[in-house]
Amino acid sequence: MENNIALELARLHILQGADFIRQLKLLASLPDFHPVVGETGIYSMGGEQSEDYPSLINAARLLVRMGYRVFVLPNPKGIRTADFIIESKGIYKMYDLKTIQGKTSVLDRLLESIGQTNHVVLNICTTYNARLLATQIRTYFEVNKEALEVLVLKGRKVISVTRRFTLNSSYIWLFRDKYEK
Repeated sequence: MENNIALELARLHILQGADFIRQLKLLASLPDFHPVVGETGIYSMGGEQSEDYPSLINAARLLVRMGYRVFVLPNPKGIRTADFIIESKGIYKMYDLKTIQGKTSVLDRLLESIGQTNHVVLNICTTYNARLLATQIRTYFEVNKEALEVLVLKGRKVISVTRRFTLNSSYIWLFRDKYEK
């Protein structure tokens, strides 16, 4: 089945619009996805031995608390794929996870996701300056014209940052207000 899932994931790189969404729904409906033991709303089709798996599950738990269902994607060899398909109220999106644990530049981590997906989850597991974070997210949108959304996970909150939000003249102030609460 690994070849089949690799083929289905590879198709995501050539599909757009409604076809892309249909493909995400098809992937999420594959019988190879099974509930992760001890979790609710998190599904996986393997990869439990991966060194990234604990970070994926930690971020997935936060997303489930916010009302999402999370499908952890496998990483077939030779295909750049995202980490998650996330579903909420029948809307499916694909996200790449970037966990921030130290003083690593968020911008560098965001730039790594270019070519994988246009949605990124930033799981902030350290103290990170809100103004710097907001500025780096804005720069990411300026550099990556395909980027649509960055979901920032901090503690028990999720902050959705879209390109449109970063264009608001009060963006830095509004982001800091949400992030520092």
